[in-house]
Amino acid sequence: MTAFINPQDVHTPTGYSHTAVVPTGTELIFLSGQVGIKPDGSVPSTLEEQSVQMFNNIKSLLLAHGLDASSTVKITLFIVAGQDIRVVRSARAQFLGDHKPTSTAVFISQLVDPKLLVECEVIAAKPAK
Repeated sequence: MTAFINPQDVHTPTGYSHTAVVPTGTELIFLSGQVGIKPDGSVPSTLEEQSVQMFNNIKSLLLAHGLDASSTVKITLFIVAGQDIRVVRSARAQFLGDHKPTSTAVFISQLVDPKLLVECEVIAAKPAK
């Protein structure tokens, strides 16, 4: 099982962990950057809708490997500058529940499609059989 560690001499993280230790023999699953595109190819117009859809897409990809949000070890968020990070954090919290993986958020000027407002990369860990 992955161990998440937050040393006492580093500030207390809010909604994430400072470090993760993945045990030997664990299978790592790397998800490509996911955005809020719906299965029909449409792109919602709001950051909230895109964020929820993005995490739904991630949930589906993890499920394809027999995993859920609790298997997430690392999340990297790319948010278009000017967008409200609190909206993304809310969708992230819905997805993760009490699980707090390591996490990084970066504001950027634009994603590959100007309609897209947020993207998320995930690394997950699947326990050895």
